[in-house]
Amino acid sequence: MSGKVRDLYDIDEHNLLMVASDRISAYDHVLETPIPDKGRVLTAMSVYFFSELGIPHHLAASPDDERIPEEVLGRALIVRKLDMIPFECVARGYLTGSALKDYRETGTVCGIRLPEGLTEASKLEEAVFTPATKADIGDHDENIPFSAVVDRLGEEFAHKVREETLDIYLRASSLTEARGLLLADTKFEFGLDAAGNLILADEVLTPDSSRFWTVGDYEPGKPQPSFDKQFVRDWLTSSESGWDRASDSPPPPLPEDVVDATRKRYIEAYERISGLQFDEWLGESAWHNA
Repeated sequence: MSGKVRDLYDIDEHNLLMVASDRISAYDHVLETPIPDKGRVLTAMSVYFFSELGIPHHLAASPDDERIPEEVLGRALIVRKLDMIPFECVARGYLTGSALKDYRETGTVCGIRLPEGLTEASKLEEAVFTPATKADIGDHDENIPFSAVVDRLGEEFAHKVREETLDIYLRASSLTEARGLLLADTKFEFGLDAAGNLILADEVLTPDSSRFWTVGDYEPGKPQPSFDKQFVRDWLTSSESGWDRASDSPPPPLPEDVVDATRKRYIEAYERISGLQFDEWLGESAWHNA
C-alpha cells in the first residue's frame, strides 16, 4: 500500500513494514522531484520522539531489526497493525496556514471562536485542537469542527483524543523551544490496538507533519522562516516556478537549489531538536533502544 510519502508492507498477522520514501507532497500533489535523505530524517525524528515522549506508540521493533531489508534500512520501521482513527489530529499554538485563512474569513478555526485582531503567526492564548479529514492523494484535507469527531467517535472517546493530542503538543513544544525552535502546529495520527488502547502512530513531530520556527527570528505579523516543507510551498507559489496552482497541471520539478535547501532544513531540524548527528542515525544512542 502506497501513500503520499510512505509505503506499507505486510510482515505477519500483527505487524507492518512502514517505509518512508524521499517523496514530498505539497498542495495535494506528490512532486516528481524527491528530497534526498528525507525518508531517513522522518524516520529518525519519529523514533526520537516516540522514545522521548514516553507514551504508547506503534513501534514493534528496533530500527535496525534484522527483518528490515538492507536497501531500506534507516528509513523503515516495523510497526503494529492498528485500527486507525479516521481524522488528522491537529494541534495549533500559533495562527498560520489554513487556520489563518479560516480565521480571516470567519473569526473561527474549526468552530472555535478566536480573539479579534490576530494576525499571521500570532501566538494563541492556549493551544487548540483543530481536526481535519484524512484525504486521499489528490484530494484536500478539510478542517472540521470538534462536533464532527464526537459524532463519529462518541463524546467520551473524542474528548480523550483531543486531550491526548494537546498534551503531546504541549510537551513537545516545551522540548523544541528549549532547543531553539517553536512548534507552531503539528498533526498526529492515532489508532486502536486489539485491546482498545489509544496508540500514537505514523510519523511524529517531523518537518512533514509540523511547522518549526526559529525562536530568535520569531516576529508575528509576517510569515516565519521555517524548518519544514513551507519552503517548497513558497517556491511553488512564487513567480519563479511559473505554476498556476488553480490549473489542473501538476507542479513543476523543483530546482536543485530548492531541493538542497529543503534537505538541509530537514536535517538541521532533526539535529537541533535531538542533539544528535544525522550521519550517526541508527546508532544506539539515537533511538534509546526504542
